[in-house]
Formats: sequence, C-alpha cells, structure tokens
Amino acid sequence: MARLRLIQGTSDGSAPAHLPDALPDAEALDAYSRTVTAVADRLRPSVANLRVERRTRRGRAEGGGSAVTITPDGYLLSSAHVVESTDGKGRASFPDGRSFSFDVAGADPLSDLAVLRAHAGDLIAAELGDADSLQVGQLVVAIGSPLGFHGSVTAGVVSALGRALPTRSRSAGRLVENVIQTDAALNPGNSGGALADGLGRVVGVNTAVAGVGLGLAVPINDATRRIVAELMSEGRVRRAYIGIVGGARPLPPRFVTAGQDAAIEVVEVVEGSPAAHAGLRAEDLIVRVDGRPMTDVGDLQRLMVADRIGRPLEVGLIRHGRELGLELVPEELDS
Repeated sequence: MARLRLIQGTSDGSAPAHLPDALPDAEALDAYSRTVTAVADRLRPSVANLRVERRTRRGRAEGGGSAVTITPDGYLLSSAHVVESTDGKGRASFPDGRSFSFDVAGADPLSDLAVLRAHAGDLIAAELGDADSLQVGQLVVAIGSPLGFHGSVTAGVVSALGRALPTRSRSAGRLVENVIQTDAALNPGNSGGALADGLGRVVGVNTAVAGVGLGLAVPINDATRRIVAELMSEGRVRRAYIGIVGGARPLPPRFVTAGQDAAIEVVEVVEGSPAAHAGLRAEDLIVRVDGRPMTDVGDLQRLMVADRIGRPLEVGLIRHGRELGLELVPEELDS
C-alpha cells in the first residue's frame, strides 16, 4: 500500500497539490469553439442528408449528398452533380429524425447548383449571406454528410478567393467564378452542404474536393441568387451564347487607357456560331461589348444572361493593330 500511495502522490510521497475544480462548460469553450458551436447549433437543423439512385452502366446505384433548406415550405439548395443521372427524385432526412421525399425543381450543371422541392412544410430555412464580403483567413464552418455521416461539422478558414471551377454540360463549358477555397475538411457526401460564416449565414455551397486539405464551394452572391431564382421559377437557367474560346491578354501599349490594360484574345471561333456570323476571327482582341470594358473571359461571361439572347451587341475589337466595330447577336446556349 505504501508503494501505491507513493505513485498516487508526488515524487517524494507527499500528498498531491489540490487540483482546481473543473471549469464550467461556458468557460471551457474558447472564443473559436463558441463560434463554431453557435454556427452548428443554428445551421444543423437546416442541412439535409440526401439519398438518390443513379443510373450507371451496370444498372442503378445508390448515392448521396447534402442540401440546405432555403424556404420553410420545402425548397432545398444542393449541387447539380449530386442529382445528376437520377430520375429527378430522392429522399431528404433531417437531424430531428424527419424524412421527406423530394423532386428536383431544376438543376444547372454549368453553375453546379440544383434546387430541390421536398414534400414537406415547417422546415427551418437557413439565412443566405454574401460571399463577396468574405476575406482570406476568415473563419468558415462546413456542415453536411461526408461519407454518409449526417450532420457532420468541420471548421477552417477561407484559404483563397477568386478561384475558378470549370464545369461542363453536353458540349457547353463554363467557369464558375469567385469560387471559395477552404481548408475546412470536405469529403464525398459534403457536396451540396453549407459553408457558413461565423454568424451562421450560408456563403457557399460545398461542391468539390480539390486535394488534401483543399475544398471548393460555389459562392452565394448576386449571380448565384439569380440562378437559384430561375431554377425555382423556371426549372432551368437560360444563357446567351456567342461561340468563342478566349483568354485574357495585355493590350498593346498604345491602346492602354487609365481604366483598361487587358482584353479578351479570341483563340478559336466556333463554326456556325453567332461570333462566326458576325465576322470575329482568331487573334482578335475584344476590348468592349455593349460599351463595357472586357478584360477577361469572366467579364464576357457575366454579360451572357437570358436578356441578351437575340439582342444585337456592339463589339469593339482590335485586329492587326486597328480598332474595329462589329454587331453580334447572341443565341440561346444549348445546355
């Protein structure tokens, strides 16, 4: 027993010093932990686990993902690739034990967003934030169903902003702009889940795992809000199309102005496209469209909305060192 007392006491066998009482739970949580806990408590009831059946070459296979409730009457926001190759139906389950069937109201592969309509009411809608106000290093919290584990919470920071995510639908391709890069752990099944700021506002929809410790989320901003609204009302997103492949290029020095030092270089013109009919050629530099400066493909892409379909656009360009003007009429993109 003496040996036992020596092990339990101090090195010299004396009684151990008095240990302080355990801290109250509120004090044991530091500021970081309190923030993450508060976000999780606020958002977890709004994030659903999705189960779908996909068509594959070998038959049908079960798949899954996540979704965020955006209206109390059953509209959910998710990733388009989560419901790709399905019959447009699935099941959404929530942390309170409720489970509802859902239909796909609309999906847009070119933004990797989908809106679902659950056959439910009295859901807890998440608050949508604005990703344009995010800063690198800011705390973000991801909530979803990674690897099928419903309601999982991970936290990290905004690693980078302004990333681009290439997407494709049939023959059409597009870059999703201003994608959020985060080190909050994302795994298969997180897609469609919420990326939230420290106040619990959804600023992104988790969409892809870019590599070890890197995840990407489609931002919630004015552009994606318009996409979501179109998917809810029309079931699809209409976009204008002109038919070029291009990239940013510095302007020749004598064409540089105080507000513009780059343009879009036309690398390829699609045969039979509106651009081809208008007379655009490879190596042309597109400087302005409809009076707006064009410094990269993103500037042009933001103009290609439904309202531009069938409406003539004035294109200002540089060809072989000379400034030219063309009229171009966009068509609707077949996606």
